[in-house]
Formats: sequence, structure tokens, C-alpha cells
Amino acid sequence: MHTKTDMFFRGIGTVLWEKWVDFKFEWKKITASALVSPLLYMIALGWGLGSASSVTDRPYIDFLVPGILALTTMNASFAAVGQPLNVQRLFEHSFDHIIISPTPMPAYIVGQMLGGALRGMYCGLLILLLSLPFGATMHLSPGFFLVMLLNGLTFGGLGVLAAILATNHADITRFSTYTILPMTFLCNTFFPLDRVPKWIQVLISILPLTHASGSLRAIAYGGRASWLNIAVLAAYAAASMLAANVVIVRRKNL
Repeated sequence: MHTKTDMFFRGIGTVLWEKWVDFKFEWKKITASALVSPLLYMIALGWGLGSASSVTDRPYIDFLVPGILALTTMNASFAAVGQPLNVQRLFEHSFDHIIISPTPMPAYIVGQMLGGALRGMYCGLLILLLSLPFGATMHLSPGFFLVMLLNGLTFGGLGVLAAILATNHADITRFSTYTILPMTFLCNTFFPLDRVPKWIQVLISILPLTHASGSLRAIAYGGRASWLNIAVLAAYAAASMLAANVVIVRRKNL
């Protein structure tokens, strides 16, 4: 007889296997789509506007790339979870089988979050390679990839939550418009926060991507990420997992 711990890790492994199979057959499309927006940002902002302006004492491309890494891991992790799970729940109804299976729901959610985070890290690695011809200079460390992972877990968890709350496929796009899109442009990605009014800084500093982009940039500059930023990202990841679990348990007609 399998123990609860064994069932938990088996549940995670099953979800990760599903994500791997999906990636194995779609990796060319995933890779191509992951490169389009960052490439345009680097050309338009890194080479274009960045060549004529400066936001720090370093080249603008050095400031820009960590921000692009943060928003790329965010977008990739969210998309890898939110859209497929929404389709499985509302159209294929395969999520119903998960509900009645012996798989612990927290294990399923953690598996989805990990799958999304790994997709985000894959896309992040592509951005690191893409940044080389642009002359970006960065210091990499295990902490750098830890931040990428935590960022992916956070938005993978938000992807689960959005997919469960959505009543139709368009709701995922709306959720992304209201949450993901504002963070893409505001959260210390393309410009320093000291360029905006104080009260807006306070609002932006609450958002998880602000802590991810700030930590990635600090490490890329040769420093260390703030433990506060790490703790905030971990707290967001845990909160998204718990919120998704509560919503799934409470909702009877999924």
C-alpha cells in the first residue's frame, strides 16, 4: 500500500510527465514563441532607445536583460499552466478525473507549478543565450537560477488559480491582461522604480515580479539578492498554491 508521502510525490511526477510529453512534441513552437517578444525588446529598447539613453551607470542592455528574464519566466510559467489547464477543465473535462482520482490535490497543484516553473526556466535560458550577441554582461550564480525558479513557481501557481476561477477560455486572457500585462511593464523591468512617484513605487513594490527583477539584476551586477525579495517570492508561491487548493476544494461544479 502506498503511503501518503509516496502518493504525493507520485502525483507530482505524473503531472511533470504530462508536461514533459507536451514539451517533447511542441518544443520547436515553444522555443520559437519564447524568443519573439524578448528579441523585439532587445532590438527596440536595447539597441534602439538604449543606445541613446542611460538609466544607470552601466549600459542599458545590462539593465534590460534581467528585467526581460523576469518577465519571460513569468509569462512562460503562467501560459504553460493556465491555458492548458483551462482547456482540460472546461472543454476536455479531463480535470474531472483528477478530482475523483486518489491523487492528492496539493500534489497536483505543486506538479503544475513545478511544470510551469521549469518551462519558465527553459525560456529564461534561451534569453540568456539570446542576450550574448547584444553584449550583455552578467554574473550568474545558483541564486540567480533560484530566483528564476521561485518566480516561475509563483506565476505557475497563479496560472492554476486563474484556470480554476475561469468560466470560459477568454477569462484566461482577461486575467493576463489585468495582472500579467501591467507587471510586464511596471515591475522594475524596463526602467528603475525611482523614476516614478513614491506612491506608485509603493504599489509596484508589492507585486512579485518587482522582487524577481530586482533580485536578478542585483545578482547579474555581481551582488546578492535580498533575502527579503527571496522570502516575498517564496511567500507568493506558497500563497498561490494554498489559494488554488482552497478554491478547488470549495467549488463543487468544476
